[in-house]
Amino acid sequence: MFNSTTRGRSPFGPRAGSPPSGVEQSRNDSAANLQETVAPPPPSPQPRGREAVKEIDPAQEKYDTLKRLIHNKLVDRLDLDRVSEIAPGSLRNEIRGVVEHLCDTENPLLNRTERQRLVEEILDETFGLGPLELLLKDPKISDIMINGPKHIFVERGGKIERSDVLFRDNEHLLQIIDRIVSRVGRRVDETSPMVDARLADGSRVNAIIPPLALDGAAVSIRRFGSKPLGKDDLLRFKAFTPEILAVLEGAIKARLNIIISGGTGCGKTTLLNTLSSFIPSGERVITIEDAAELQLQQDHVVRLETRPANIEGRGEVTARDLVKNALRMRPDRIIIGECRGAETLDMIQAMNTGHEGSMTTVHANTPRDALSRLETMISMAGLELPIRALRQQFASAVDLIVQANRLQGGPRKLTSISEVVSMEGDTIIMQEIFAFRQLGVDAAGRAFGEFVSTGIRPTFMDRLEQAGYHLPSDLFRQRVLLKD
Repeated sequence: MFNSTTRGRSPFGPRAGSPPSGVEQSRNDSAANLQETVAPPPPSPQPRGREAVKEIDPAQEKYDTLKRLIHNKLVDRLDLDRVSEIAPGSLRNEIRGVVEHLCDTENPLLNRTERQRLVEEILDETFGLGPLELLLKDPKISDIMINGPKHIFVERGGKIERSDVLFRDNEHLLQIIDRIVSRVGRRVDETSPMVDARLADGSRVNAIIPPLALDGAAVSIRRFGSKPLGKDDLLRFKAFTPEILAVLEGAIKARLNIIISGGTGCGKTTLLNTLSSFIPSGERVITIEDAAELQLQQDHVVRLETRPANIEGRGEVTARDLVKNALRMRPDRIIIGECRGAETLDMIQAMNTGHEGSMTTVHANTPRDALSRLETMISMAGLELPIRALRQQFASAVDLIVQANRLQGGPRKLTSISEVVSMEGDTIIMQEIFAFRQLGVDAAGRAFGEFVSTGIRPTFMDRLEQAGYHLPSDLFRQRVLLKD
């Protein structure tokens, strides 16, 4: 360690027993943030509700006590005057050395495995998201579901299982939630107990805290990873076939308006990211989301994100506000992460007024249900439009509805591609081009089936030809494309 009076001094005092350096009011923001990050954890309250059912493990309690003790001593030795002057990598290495020394001092009987685990957990508490870091390092985990501090579940390989990871108590979990949301300018407290946020890798986070969550704070993390899945990955997973992919690529390049429909966790966002890779690089794309999670591959992308109201109930910026503003930003295409309300009307109008090739997602079980959902959401705009006029807007704006589903046992499939053809009376006419037919469930409980071509040649083929995208003439003949 360097002496604290030298130019290259360490962020810690010269000796383990030295008193902490004085903290000045004028310290910069980054130092204050780290002080908050490594602040001593509050004492654990007595467990209540479901937590009281489980007996306290004496060994785990002893381990947690040692971890809190070392964490507190680390904070005592921290010199905040030096924090902002040290590169993050060097700072982490210095703190690792101090923590290892404290482990040897406070409990020299720790074996190598216990010592390594303790060091990593304290570093995760200091620089990362505490117990969540272990789960976030596992690339096989697609969802993390936290039902209070002691009940954590993950989805791995399409199946939900319980995790051994635990939080110390609800206060510990609340600290981690606050750390997540504060990084993206959000807040969560008793006056605003629900929040949407995102992690640095783009993963989506939703949190709800007491008093709305009765058994402790609840957190849902939908992981996307730092590298989004591409078309080759989805083909390998048999989410669709090369024939289906060829039609979708042509639809994007011919600037068809596409709605991706599906239930929660079926892969709508992943599919939207994949389809966006076919957008020509010379086009200007504007994305609008509640919590930014899209990972488009183009250079010319403007990402917009909604903003909730502040503690005084002011400053809210809705998706509808952003859609209206996006129309003034000379977009070639507009992509809304998910249509949930009145912004649907503005999106449909944008599709009808020179912004072809736009895309969005909607929660629905079938393509027909997706149109019904859009009707319902447009009614939220407060405009009492005749149903026929509204459906005419849909029929002229939407070209393709791509249905995705999560099947029994976890496989995610593109189960239908339906073309919106026209209006007959008050009914929107649709025709299915490709479909996935489930045939049964295997011994492992996973659904299996086959992709089929229905034999219908879509009416938008002329638009693909005009855009210079040519498909084989026999691509749409009725047949089984792939058995899974």
